[in-house]
Amino acid sequence: MALNLDQQITQPAPPNLGAPDVAYDQGFFSQSFGSLKAYFAKLTALFAALFGPRGGRWINVPYGAFEDTTDQTATANTATVMTFNTTDFSNGVTVVSNSKMTVAHAGIYNLQFSVQFDNSDTQEHDVTIWLRKDASGAGVDIAGSAGLVGIPSSHGGISGHIIVGWNYFITLNANEFVEIWWSTPSTQVTIQAYAAGTSPTRPSTASVVATMTFVSNLSTETA
Repeated sequence: MALNLDQQITQPAPPNLGAPDVAYDQGFFSQSFGSLKAYFAKLTALFAALFGPRGGRWINVPYGAFEDTTDQTATANTATVMTFNTTDFSNGVTVVSNSKMTVAHAGIYNLQFSVQFDNSDTQEHDVTIWLRKDASGAGVDIAGSAGLVGIPSSHGGISGHIIVGWNYFITLNANEFVEIWWSTPSTQVTIQAYAAGTSPTRPSTASVVATMTFVSNLSTETA
């Protein structure tokens, strides 16, 4: 975690006190103590800004926000990774190869995502969603991360829709990634993006949205 002081708060430079003469010099010590007093006053103001009310606004932590604006499909009963084609925000968290949310710094991260499902079949179908993360370069399923959700069937000639949103705390080492995977027993279940609507006017819908925010450093880290 870094402090974004250069843009928001002036970080005081240590005073240059010089070297005293062999004999006592009242002027030198008065000047030195004055420089130290000014320096510590600046430090006090700096800490007050950081740790006072709303001081957290000066703290700069890793984060990322990503979305996809295309439809996504899957072969029936086949593990399929969710992808992203748009980066909304990125600070130490990036998407690699369109799916790998990769962190530059080790830590505990909060992953939140939402997925817009569409089912054009007249039968309801379950979808399984789970996470994989990097382990020595290969994505490995995270135990306990899978969840099942029923996608409503079509009705009155209109596809069934549901938006699914979950969040997890995940431990990641530097340069590790996490991915969101899914499977469906029917190719009629898809992840859909929708254009902006009218009557009333409303914004477009992303097929997948995900955010990653830094929560804490790892307990094994000292800095």
